[in-house]
Amino acid sequence: MKNIKVIGLDADDTLWVNEPIFTVTHERFREIIGKYVGAENLDEKLYGYEIRNLKIFGYGIKGFILSMIETAIELSGGKISGAEVQQIINLGKVMLDHPVELLPGVEETLQLLQPDYTLMLLTKGDLFDQESKIARSGLAEYFDHVEILSEKDEATYQRVLKRNNIAVDEFLMVGNSLKSDILPICNLGARAIYIPFHTTWIHEVVTVDASANLAYHELPDISLLPAYLQQQSV
Repeated sequence: MKNIKVIGLDADDTLWVNEPIFTVTHERFREIIGKYVGAENLDEKLYGYEIRNLKIFGYGIKGFILSMIETAIELSGGKISGAEVQQIINLGKVMLDHPVELLPGVEETLQLLQPDYTLMLLTKGDLFDQESKIARSGLAEYFDHVEILSEKDEATYQRVLKRNNIAVDEFLMVGNSLKSDILPICNLGARAIYIPFHTTWIHEVVTVDASANLAYHELPDISLLPAYLQQQSV
């Protein structure tokens, strides 16, 4: 860790709460179309639409809402009413307007890191929504660079590092997703710190084998990051 000059931080469920908002909306969606279908079939169909729609709409709330509407139309056999579709749309509006809830210790951690490192925010999702959350979070001032990405894979990280003239051995990625924040950057030879969140979207879950033998460290809380880095740099 002695060579680290730039720290990249994920946003959703690393700096602020995100997945629980989707979970609550999912439950309300079940209530709306529960009279048409059972919960198990609903979950499977919705996830199928979400994955197929990633190529069209990308990650984020808007794609999620459209996937819910498509799921509702199919599973109801086209019987879902206009009023019920409007209820689903309203769920999306509530999600988009949801207050940004910082996770404990986040701002204090950024304050401690800022003097010694170049900080970069690396998040994926809808551009407008992510820009809005960053602005409302009050954290924008701590970051030297902000990258809103359509995907987080090895090729994307390579482009980001090259575009910002960052050497691989000088970069550290911090995030809650093994699939998006940890594995790709470790495969490039950079360092990563995994900070698990209590709930994870199924699309971001990886097998134990996929993360084996990779050089990343796990911390239970982001507030432990400054002390860990200081200890490693001695």
